[in-house]
Amino acid sequence: MEASYMLRYKKIPLAGGVGEMPAVGFGTLIPDPVVTRLAVAKALSVGFRHFDCAERYRNEEAIGDAIAEAIAEGTVRREDLFITTKLWNTNHRPERVKAAFEASCRRLQVDYVDCYIIHTPYAFRPGEEMDPRDDNGHVLYDREVTLIETWRALEDLVDSGHCRSIGLSDISLDKLKEIVANARIKPAAIQVEAHPYLPEWELLEYCQANGIVLLAFAALGHAMEPNLLEDPVITGIAHRVNKTPAQVALAWAAQRGTAFLTTSVKPLRIEENFAISTLSEKDMEKIHFDISTNVRFNGVVDTGVPGFIPRVKAEQAVK
Repeated sequence: MEASYMLRYKKIPLAGGVGEMPAVGFGTLIPDPVVTRLAVAKALSVGFRHFDCAERYRNEEAIGDAIAEAIAEGTVRREDLFITTKLWNTNHRPERVKAAFEASCRRLQVDYVDCYIIHTPYAFRPGEEMDPRDDNGHVLYDREVTLIETWRALEDLVDSGHCRSIGLSDISLDKLKEIVANARIKPAAIQVEAHPYLPEWELLEYCQANGIVLLAFAALGHAMEPNLLEDPVITGIAHRVNKTPAQVALAWAAQRGTAFLTTSVKPLRIEENFAISTLSEKDMEKIHFDISTNVRFNGVVDTGVPGFIPRVKAEQAVK
């Protein structure tokens, strides 16, 4: 029998034989670049090998510096890492995709990425302003490009050899089915909000039937109300198995077949979030059947605007 702590090293094969995604991932939505670099360095030191990045987070340079330093010191090898980054909404037009991808690679100081993801299915007005709005504060969408056209441009990146796999984020099941039906290269992964309060069982079932990894963000509920980590089912299991509520929720995510992302800037929390162990089948069933709360914390699926990213005005963005 495999030791329970081995769950933290679980890897999920990607469709098409393009590698494996570590189930335990470190999210990098951290506003301060200096703090980002320190957090990524700590995550690397405790054992995280899957890092989720994005053009929109404005901190790819800091992540690249931390990874380059770890590689130079011999802490990790590039081939041991799984690096994901994302195409932002303002770059959906096919002629903008390659330049956006290459810019992310330069900032991350890598020759390739393991998975390149369309950040949301919504195209925004192209330009340098990442959050284009009209005078009334409404998002300015780009109606001149379709999601499948953007997807075709990502397929070209795979053909180039610098992008190992491609995927989608904040995608509904219906839109995912459309892409799967029309894609030349199928999605290797989708990134969506998922946790015990939003388990997305139907979406997970479809992904597993089609060889797609479901990568869960906000896996701990993003400290929003109702607080997942205060749920009596989660806390009861945590007390009984001598783990934190966060460790219980993350173990549940990995055991049920998803990968997950967790973010922290606190060294102790980073250590704890990696140190997950297998739950009993009884505890897995309790989380499945005894939790009735159902809530989505991020409205990005309706607007394309990630709710966890603070807005930055154009004049602030250039400082």
